[in-house]
Amino acid sequence: MKRTYIDSGVLIEAMQGNSGTAVSFQAQRVLLEPDREFASSIFVKLEVLPKATYYKNAAEVAFYEDFFNLVVHWAHPDDRLMQAAYQHACDFGIAALDALHVAAAISVGAEELITTEKLSKPIHRATGITVVSIQPA
Repeated sequence: MKRTYIDSGVLIEAMQGNSGTAVSFQAQRVLLEPDREFASSIFVKLEVLPKATYYKNAAEVAFYEDFFNLVVHWAHPDDRLMQAAYQHACDFGIAALDALHVAAAISVGAEELITTEKLSKPIHRATGITVVSIQPA
């Protein structure tokens, strides 16, 4: 099983899968691959669930909760993770939340972090984990 940390953008694209875009299709495909076990963090939850909950979008909330119920490895936002995220942000010019995702993924031993960020974005400069974009090249 490949331990995979899923960025919030992938979940959002998968949820909006009826849009028929290549990115939405890729997001759904990744979530359905049977050889993966998923990793996540409270940071991903914070990006996807509050707005859907506030606007009472029951289908969207259910989709995200179904994914989070499949998560096997949860990152714990302790001081060590925060310091690692800070270091990634400083070393590679990564945005704060992306640095938290990188640090969280590494902390749970994920083999890859799958994102919707384009290859030109700083998150792809991170070391210690393979960052894979589902955006077309």
